[in-house]
Amino acid sequence: MLVYINGKFVPEEEASVSIFDHGFLYGDGVFEGIRAYNGRVFRLQEHVDRLFDSAKAIDLNPGITKDEMTEIIKETLRKNDLKAAYIRPIITRGRGSMGMDPKSCPKPTIICSAAPVAAMYGDLYETGIAAVTVCVRRNAADSLPPNVKSLNYLNNILGKIEANYKGGDEAIFLDHTGKVAEGSGDNIYLIKNGVMYTPHTLNNLKGISRMVILEVAAKLGIKVEITDVGLYDLYTADEVMCSGTMAELCPVVKVDGRVIGTGKPGEVYKQLLKGFQEETQTTGTEY
Repeated sequence: MLVYINGKFVPEEEASVSIFDHGFLYGDGVFEGIRAYNGRVFRLQEHVDRLFDSAKAIDLNPGITKDEMTEIIKETLRKNDLKAAYIRPIITRGRGSMGMDPKSCPKPTIICSAAPVAAMYGDLYETGIAAVTVCVRRNAADSLPPNVKSLNYLNNILGKIEANYKGGDEAIFLDHTGKVAEGSGDNIYLIKNGVMYTPHTLNNLKGISRMVILEVAAKLGIKVEITDVGLYDLYTADEVMCSGTMAELCPVVKVDGRVIGTGKPGEVYKQLLKGFQEETQTTGTEY
């Protein structure tokens, strides 16, 4: 595979950054996870906008325009002749001194890679996954806002490690007040009496897939409430599901050992999945 780094495409085995790049040293940078389906990049503009918003939030000047980043993403797919792929554009603070001060980094590093992708949860989309709540709390919004999609994912990883030890397919994070935030890499929804509930995006990522799911729900006439969600709400829900660029839309049939609803993917999930798949398979930016 060919990888874009600072204006050049190089074979992946030759792709490298300086060990003094602050993205490597400190996780000082931002990224996006994007999907391409059938020769089209899904919600490309929204992803590029979010990438630049993340950069703005950490006072990182990308040094390129959104249009230039858009073209880099499309060209990465063309160079690798990929019709369906996962794409990872990255902007780091760039090479600097050993100290963490961003002032020592005169120029950002721009990277973009792409690779074929398989279903994140394999055949569990048909049967549902088991999720567990974890002791690790989601980063507080006044500490490291979860809406910054930064290169430092250690908070997410610690939650995933705990879920692995507990035998869960996915972790569910609570925030420091005990409210449900999100999964290790996806947004969370629950269905109760025909109404879909999902947390505010202050304590979790403003997911692009989440935006699509809410659009699909509106088209289907499903009432949506964006509100605080607690563990009681999850445990007593008729259906629970999660969504993300990698995860797409997946049903959750157990939370902390408690069976959700019938213990099988529910009817609302099936409706939303059909609508979501229609969006991913038929819309997007051609390249």
